[in-house]
Amino acid sequence: MKKFTVRDACSLKTFTDTTYPQGSFAFAALLRARDVKVNGVRVGADVALEAGDEVAYYTTPAQEAKRSHDVIYADENVLICDKYSGVSSEALSCELAGLGALPVHRLDRNTEGLMVYAVGKAAEEELLLAFRERRVHKTYLALCKDAFKRQSATLTAYIKKGTDGVRVFGAPHAGALTAVTEYEVLERGDGLALVKIALHTGRTHQIRAHMAFIGCPVLGDEKYGDVGLNKKFGARRQRLVSKTLRFELSGRLSYLNGKEFTSRFVPHI
Repeated sequence: MKKFTVRDACSLKTFTDTTYPQGSFAFAALLRARDVKVNGVRVGADVALEAGDEVAYYTTPAQEAKRSHDVIYADENVLICDKYSGVSSEALSCELAGLGALPVHRLDRNTEGLMVYAVGKAAEEELLLAFRERRVHKTYLALCKDAFKRQSATLTAYIKKGTDGVRVFGAPHAGALTAVTEYEVLERGDGLALVKIALHTGRTHQIRAHMAFIGCPVLGDEKYGDVGLNKKFGARRQRLVSKTLRFELSGRLSYLNGKEFTSRFVPHI
């Protein structure tokens, strides 16, 4: 059992993600089993916390031993890791903070694969600028419903962020931002397609929402996906991997140019 005291008002999920990484990795399971107590009372949902509240987590040895990531590359400026599905970016950042690693982007909890961290403020500033200027080039692999009309394409849509995810429009829409997504179908079979995806813009949930918009949702996506398809394959987490990463940097980090980093994960049924 691990026990913590809340400093500032927030939700239980936010507190867990930023305070206790192992609790974050197992958060859904802990709530289902009511293995979290707030002020001595078991809870089974994400509840509001106040400063001074006491939160206790009854994690099992197996939950405590769950891995969050593998290190792909590390030097005095940069840490690149392979994040496991089910691990929130916030929890991983909390875990790596002790190594001086600073997050410069994020992945959805159930998306696995490559994440980049800066080591030190100078590297953080340079990497944040590179991400803003689209000089960090990433490709993703996804298992999607095979309703693709073309083998490859570059698609433009318009994404508007809401309180519960995003909405996608086929034409300019008030409050919506342009989203450009490039895909290539690599393999097909059993109603599914293995697809390589590159983003030319960085919108919230862009891959998941854009693929769903064209009728090819990511397998296992419980927010934008196909309920029947997910049930058929027993998929409860999106089959989406941040697969490759290469940099176009200047200054002190330019030595990383020309290197390509690859996740060991491959989306599977």
